[in-house]
Amino acid sequence: MLAATLFAGYKCIGEQMLLGALPPTNKCVGGQMLTKIYLFGGRFFVGKEVEMKVENGKFYFIKDNFFNIFKDYKLMENKENGNKRPCYFCFNDLENEKIIWFVPISSKVDKYKTIYENKKRTKKKVYNFVFGKVLGKEKVFLIQNIFPTTEKYIESKYQNKKQDVVITESLKKEIIDTSMNVIKLAKKGIHIPFYDIIEMKNKLLS
Repeated sequence: MLAATLFAGYKCIGEQMLLGALPPTNKCVGGQMLTKIYLFGGRFFVGKEVEMKVENGKFYFIKDNFFNIFKDYKLMENKENGNKRPCYFCFNDLENEKIIWFVPISSKVDKYKTIYENKKRTKKKVYNFVFGKVLGKEKVFLIQNIFPTTEKYIESKYQNKKQDVVITESLKKEIIDTSMNVIKLAKKGIHIPFYDIIEMKNKLLS
């Protein structure tokens, strides 16, 4: 096929029509983008569909409509510093592959270290925070603000200079292990987050 015949999005060449009614003649898979190529009346029609596959321990952005749907749960605002959208550390649920857990990160390390130290004075275990470096800068992973979601609400992967942002395996393990403890406690009715994450999970699966 000539590259000149390919257009981004659902567009046709020479005719207007509804592509949803056409069966695809070929499917080309490349990374996270699926390209469907349709053939009708000797002409090609091209469409792109996003298939977001979450990798454990990577960072992703979430769509605003997720927060609109779950606005009653008083989740953290999907903005950072007023207008910049934050990214989240993500990992897959161990019980149901449809569920993905999102952990917000923050640069307000001093603020949360103070809270962490205060909690340690009265509790043996503090699951609210994990501290570690991202792109060489100290960050805090807000386990107390963890929430579940599904692939359809994920907007894109966070990258730096077109490369995936990675953290050390030890930090990744600490975040996931701490998060799993919070999820286990929530199942027993002990809520470290400010909302019922198990109820949210069940709503997403219903």
